[in-house]
Amino acid sequence: DDYCRTTALLPTIIYSKDSLTSSVPPTNKKSIRVGIGAMSSMESNTLTGEQQQAGKKRTRTQTCPYLDTIQRKVLDFDFERACSVSLQSGPHIYGCLVCGRFFRGKGRQTPAFIHSVDEGHSVFVHLTKGTFWCLPDDYEVIDPSLMDISAALKPTYSLEDIQKLDQNHDLSRDLYMKRYLPGYVGLNNLKKTDYINATIQALAQVRPLRDYFLQAGVTIPLPSEETNQYARLARCFGELIRNMWSN
Repeated sequence: DDYCRTTALLPTIIYSKDSLTSSVPPTNKKSIRVGIGAMSSMESNTLTGEQQQAGKKRTRTQTCPYLDTIQRKVLDFDFERACSVSLQSGPHIYGCLVCGRFFRGKGRQTPAFIHSVDEGHSVFVHLTKGTFWCLPDDYEVIDPSLMDISAALKPTYSLEDIQKLDQNHDLSRDLYMKRYLPGYVGLNNLKKTDYINATIQALAQVRPLRDYFLQAGVTIPLPSEETNQYARLARCFGELIRNMWSN
């Protein structure tokens, strides 16, 4: 667990200058949230089983009307992925793209569902799968405007990208608009983690090791955690290296 928490060492990185736009959420949002994609019981009773199933498939992915409420400046995917209410971790933690907090689940009575109703925050991302969801209506959102968030959540590198890393001299900007060179980003000191920070910085510059972990768990499979006691460490270290070299 301590190694997985090293992802929290990274300062927040934003995605592009063009994406730093914030907007005011639409007013009276709760009045239009209820019933999106729903059909009345009378209509559903008149449809055949195949038609009802087809209707369900059509409503599983929709265009979300709340994408303008996303606040990219508050998004930080580097901290431990645990519910901010129950403090539980696990594979089904969702990040609110409006306030940046993490919540468990998306079904009724879950912290994410309750947060969406109480606060009027509608757009969430599954932190493990990288899928986007609109709550409390519970349908998946597929929209090209969310690609920058996907890239920040799970940076990926092709062989061509890796080969160009050492020749890159273009500076990126962090959340505070300070310039940095990918791969040379500072790490936060989380209660006497300065020694492991120095070790990680050194390992991140070892080219064969870096190149392997930039693809490990993405294009290169890792051993199963059930059969290899170090698989979890390798997966978490790979996530950290990919974030350090992300622009």
